[in-house]
Amino acid sequence: MPKVLPSKYEVLIISIASPLLLGVYRDGELVEKIETQEKTSEILLKKLSELSKKYNYKRLVYTNGPGSYMAIKLTYITLRSLEILKGITFDGCDAFDLNKQNPIKAVGKLYFIKENNTIITKKFDEAVEQRFELPSMLSEVTILENNKPMYILPAV
Repeated sequence: MPKVLPSKYEVLIISIASPLLLGVYRDGELVEKIETQEKTSEILLKKLSELSKKYNYKRLVYTNGPGSYMAIKLTYITLRSLEILKGITFDGCDAFDLNKQNPIKAVGKLYFIKENNTIITKKFDEAVEQRFELPSMLSEVTILENNKPMYILPAV
């Protein structure tokens, strides 16, 4: 009888805009999606704790920017703490992969856009809808070399 290898679980976190999205991936394929309007500061650790009991994940991936600075900071601190305390690794990913390369809200009428692999800010007179989606396969996400928060401060 052939040996069955254990599944590998990972969690993708999109916390840079509302709603907060968490996706659980088994062997790179989306198996569970969690969406909540609750604040990252109030729900992220609780949801990750619940998921760890159900899936025993060993890796986390998060959108490390650009986007909500507070959510990025809170997510990074939470993941760094889990790395230190439980040995769970984490990576940052390109947020533009998760919203079809659309503008990401900065401040006021300014939005982050990606032009020629460079992130800049651009003013839009009309509000741009912020819609992020969990991909069906984790391989659709660009993992960045650095997992630290990406802080791009727009000129005000």
